[in-house]
Amino acid sequence: MDLFTYYRSTSSYRVRIVLAFKGLAFNAIPVNLIRDGGEQLKPEYKAIDPQGRVPVLRVETGEVIIQSSAIIEYLEERYPQLPLLPVDLIERAQQRAVAALIGCDIHPLHNVSVLNLLRGLKCEEADVAAWIGHWITEGFSAVEALIGEQGFCFGEPGLADAYLLPQIYAARRFNVDLTPYPKICRVEHLALQHPAFQCAHPDAQPDKPE
Repeated sequence: MDLFTYYRSTSSYRVRIVLAFKGLAFNAIPVNLIRDGGEQLKPEYKAIDPQGRVPVLRVETGEVIIQSSAIIEYLEERYPQLPLLPVDLIERAQQRAVAALIGCDIHPLHNVSVLNLLRGLKCEEADVAAWIGHWITEGFSAVEALIGEQGFCFGEPGLADAYLLPQIYAARRFNVDLTPYPKICRVEHLALQHPAFQCAHPDAQPDKPE
């Protein structure tokens, strides 16, 4: 499999976690979202993903899957060993709820295209930072209330954790104070000791600048 990825893209990061968790080999193809106006916007890349986003997964038979949520669902169904979701239906829904909260309500509001638009509208950097901090803290307050008291988000590592760890990385990158979220910080501490999360981390990616 080929994964079109960018080292600090949180949606790429969550897919890398899932691939590593399931022990799946893949070829990482870096797509620089910053250089030359963004490689993701070039015609040759848009021929792969018309939306011009990362990640994109190209499977062994050549088909292309876009959108991290669709990629993760494909991997979960195609490779059910070491599942991301528990058997219990309520617990599965709880994992999906936290993943959706992050993937739909937090992350999209601070991705590259949104921040570029804000700057294009002449927003000051302080206002951009306030925008980012507002949406992350509002979302994290909900996540903190939803996850469990021990272990990963819901005990064993799963779907919610694959979404949460990249969002924590983004929060720290944007200097968001995580002190009010001890349960989220607990999950981060555990994940940073787990091999799958370690090898998927942005600092471990070959396209990270020196």
